[in-house]
Amino acid sequence: MAVAGAGSQPVYKRVLLKLSGEAFAGSSPDPIDTEAVYLIANQVKEVARAGVELATVVGGGNIWRGNFARGEMDRPSADYMGMLATVINALALQDALENIGVVTRVQTAISMHQVAEPYIRRRAIRHLEKGRVVIFGAGTGNPYFTTDTTAALRALEIGAEAILKATQVDGVYSADPKKDPTAQRFLSLEYLEVLQRGLEVLDNTALTLCMDNGLPIIVFEMMKQGNIKKVIWGEPIGTFVGRAAKKDVAPVI
Repeated sequence: MAVAGAGSQPVYKRVLLKLSGEAFAGSSPDPIDTEAVYLIANQVKEVARAGVELATVVGGGNIWRGNFARGEMDRPSADYMGMLATVINALALQDALENIGVVTRVQTAISMHQVAEPYIRRRAIRHLEKGRVVIFGAGTGNPYFTTDTTAALRALEIGAEAILKATQVDGVYSADPKKDPTAQRFLSLEYLEVLQRGLEVLDNTALTLCMDNGLPIIVFEMMKQGNIKKVIWGEPIGTFVGRAAKKDVAPVI
């Protein structure tokens, strides 16, 4: 578990960063906003240059919102289209990272050799050991599974020490803080408490997978420069989800 206060060394050596598709759009009406992508890329560069091994799973909701589309087509077709959208985001992030000097590899669960490597667990781990940022696209390669589940699965496969769930708010709240001024931010939560309260951290399949394997999840605000490093270095920002978590809340400020 991350400790309170920032140290001189990272708390986690290898992490998986879960990015929603919406993170790529930022505040722009366009599906991909260059400024938002480079804000992410510069934060990733900061921790990668410090020796942290970082992989990321990207969503595709900014390009393809499957929940809407599934009312008009069969679920597998919609999900496959969503997987392709995640690959577009993966390539956008790769381009931004390599433009600022970070060596990357994109691996996809659906074979598309002209644009990315196929997902191979041992190869992904080797890339991380060599200091490359690995970007996982195309989900698990199967319909009916979300990119949350992909994040939990890939994190366990590569031996990540934590999942960093990047969001547009600064943690997990008891209610929607935009609608309820009395909402409180949790500093930490047990896995079962998240399930029982129906809180939005990861989907239930992903959360159960993390719980069964003791993989912690840290939910934090993405679009503040330096937040990825703060989380990895142990600053008490966001919400920690894991075993033996304290039942603390922080008031909305």
